[in-house]
Amino acid sequence: MRMVGVIFKREFQGYFATPVAVVFLFIFLVLCGIFTFELGGFFERGQADLLPFFQYLPWLFLFLIPAVAMRLWAEERRTGTIELLMTLPVTMMQAVLGKFLAAWAFLGLALALTLPLWITVNYLGDPDNGVVLASYVGALLMAGSYLAIGSCMSSVTKNQVIAFILGVVLCFVFVLVGLPGMLNFLSFLPDPILETLRSFSILDHFQATIVKGVIDVRDLVFFGTLIGAFLFMNAVIIELKKAD
Repeated sequence: MRMVGVIFKREFQGYFATPVAVVFLFIFLVLCGIFTFELGGFFERGQADLLPFFQYLPWLFLFLIPAVAMRLWAEERRTGTIELLMTLPVTMMQAVLGKFLAAWAFLGLALALTLPLWITVNYLGDPDNGVVLASYVGALLMAGSYLAIGSCMSSVTKNQVIAFILGVVLCFVFVLVGLPGMLNFLSFLPDPILETLRSFSILDHFQATIVKGVIDVRDLVFFGTLIGAFLFMNAVIIELKKAD
């Protein structure tokens, strides 16, 4: 784990070497405020909670997280610095894990900066803080899932724009299969198949249970498996393409 820590430190510090991180955090926080108080109708609802924030979060993550993930490996391959990385005494999985954890920590920082929203709703009313806490835990797991998918797509190409598009599309697929409209469209399929498709939905695991304050073991297994599977594929793809 020492080498994972070395890569983590290198990558995490790299986010703040340019103004890009500050710009991303600013945009993220502004959009969170707009979605919570304006589009979410916070004051019109007359209820002090963060439900609008967490309802819009999967859609906000759908575009912002692939933007963070697109540079993880595409930039390394484009500039050739991946060759330098591979000269270090690290395994491919350690490199993948270190870069992923750094990006996940950065996203965790972005979520932590939304805590004033939580403070605000406590000032204005009496929300169920247990539900809010569970929702934040779920949001972090969901962010990790989007990130693992985006990181895997970043390893496929040297072009960051293509990596971004692939990441958005694949993340959207994992959201789409849980939408009621899609399930109704596929209603001709047998119920066991529909339930299987639904079980792969990030949206279903996040909004159907966690946002309601219930952290089910099945949700933890789903997010953990999704992250692990895409990180493993990430390592395999980089191993196959590192000579390109």
